[in-house]
Amino acid sequence: MKSLPDIKESEAQQLRELGLAVIRTEAAAIANLERQVDGHFVRACQYLLHCKGRIVVTGMGKSGHIGNKIAATLASTGSPAFFMHPGEASHGDLGMITAGDVVLALSNSGETAEIITILPIIKRLGVPLISMTGNPDSILSREAEVNIDVSVDREACPLGLAPTASTTAALAMGDALAVALLETRGFTELDFARSHPGGSLGRKLLLHIGDIMHKEDDIPRVQEQATISEALMEMTAKGLGMTAVVDEDSRISGIFTDGDLRRTLDRGVDLHST
Repeated sequence: MKSLPDIKESEAQQLRELGLAVIRTEAAAIANLERQVDGHFVRACQYLLHCKGRIVVTGMGKSGHIGNKIAATLASTGSPAFFMHPGEASHGDLGMITAGDVVLALSNSGETAEIITILPIIKRLGVPLISMTGNPDSILSREAEVNIDVSVDREACPLGLAPTASTTAALAMGDALAVALLETRGFTELDFARSHPGGSLGRKLLLHIGDIMHKEDDIPRVQEQATISEALMEMTAKGLGMTAVVDEDSRISGIFTDGDLRRTLDRGVDLHST
């Protein structure tokens, strides 16, 4: 691996300060959201709680990436949701929206062309529209039933161009919505496990012995009168390193394991004679 060139302490300190400036700017942006968790936030929660279908989240560019994560968080915490790309929506994906759905649209400017283009169709579908914007006077904000203001004083990018603080604020507000809904719905640890069966929590709460145990013909078994050779063949065929030993009524009277086999061999027993 190629080694890095030495760096001056002054340069290292400058890099640390640049990183800290970003963290501080974004932390301030999130802290300022507290005043935006207001009546508009409550109304948005009401729409989402009364949604009979799914929450359709949309956004373009970096807002789209944040929207994708918000949709995933909602879906995994008891509020069925999915992400719809606004560019693809104009080419058939609007068919994803059905009666009973709610649309949550993210746009920092509130003027994103791809979203503005599909607003008339969303209106004609008669589904509630919630917007999350950094401009409460934008087209999207005005067209929505309720707008959540996620404006920030400035981006963490020194050029003021790259979405940084604004996307962090939108992400935090999305989490606030998801958790408020989760708590109100009475979403439990078991509910969470059901939507995360592949995780450690899901396996711990949902996986039963009956789901993984060997059953019926998969269980190695031999009669009490079987020879060690026959037991060994059964163990090898079923691949469990053991076999049940059953009586004439197929009731388990004991087990024979590969450990028993090794101890038998240690005693010098001739398998061909047993």
